[in-house]
Amino acid sequence: MSNYRRAYVLGGTYFFTVVTYRRQHLFHDEMARHLLNHAIAKTRQNYPFTVEAWVLLPEHLHCIWTLPEGDDDFSIRWNLIKSRFSKALRLLVKIANTQVRQSY
Repeated sequence: MSNYRRAYVLGGTYFFTVVTYRRQHLFHDEMARHLLNHAIAKTRQNYPFTVEAWVLLPEHLHCIWTLPEGDDDFSIRWNLIKSRFSKALRLLVKIANTQVRQSY
């Protein structure tokens, strides 16, 4: 595991680049984009942040967030977004695979 140095600033504005596992082109799929949006919205309910900018490409994203005053925990937000998105995507793939098998 890499030993990253991160600057934690209360109420700070942060730039992130997040890449999909093995650079899979997940975000070119409309349903995957919807699942990502839902994971972000759900996370913002309990851990608010302001999205200053967002660029979504097929296999990665760039974004700029500003956290609330007195808060510097962007890690919990990314943890929740990634886990919610991954679980929802796995369920979607499982359902799709089941439907394909049933059609034979």
